[in-house]
Amino acid sequence: MSERVVALLPMKANSERVRGKNFRPFAGKPLFRWILDSLLSVPDIDLVIINTDARHILADNGLVDGDRVMIRDRSPEICGDFVSMNLVLADDVANVPADIYCMTHTTNPLLKPATIQGALSKYRSELAAGTADSLFTVQKTQTRFYRADMSAVNHDPDNLIRTQDLEPWFEENSNLYIFSQPSFAGTNARIGKRPAMFEMPRTEGLDIDDAESWALAEAMALYEQTFSSEVMA
Repeated sequence: MSERVVALLPMKANSERVRGKNFRPFAGKPLFRWILDSLLSVPDIDLVIINTDARHILADNGLVDGDRVMIRDRSPEICGDFVSMNLVLADDVANVPADIYCMTHTTNPLLKPATIQGALSKYRSELAAGTADSLFTVQKTQTRFYRADMSAVNHDPDNLIRTQDLEPWFEENSNLYIFSQPSFAGTNARIGKRPAMFEMPRTEGLDIDDAESWALAEAMALYEQTFSSEVMA
């Protein structure tokens, strides 16, 4: 039997910094539809689980349960801005069996299906080789960092070298996490004990967290739409 792949897309009604951002219009459609459409465009994903306290808002936006989408009403004890995301994921993992879980956020509208598929392929390869039990996406950074007291973090100001020759650092960008039930049980978290990193394009990795990142992501999405239209013409 083939592996069952379930995508987890948690979605709450309210957000602290950008009010109602999950459902606000973003470059022509509600924000949540961008990542949902990307997930549904990945053939390997059998089901998308939306754990939410906003079923009525989703219905107002035309989304109800379907063949590949299951809406789960979030329990009151795991609602709120200060509840750990791992508690929400634990609720889904306990109630929806799968061989592979693929978790992302509505705030990653630029994440492409090809990148999701690439991450799944790497996860399977690492798992088969016994070199990793989970995977998360990152972006590589090679630049000079300083602490608040102006002390250098990763370079020597008295021995200036090219940034491309600095040791690369990898930023967890909160775009995609892939794991299994056993790896989740081992840490009670989406990142297991032996994770692999998957480097993804910076143009896809912007996570909407405030008004500034919203504006930047929407500008990028609108640019891509315009560019695609010009190429098609």
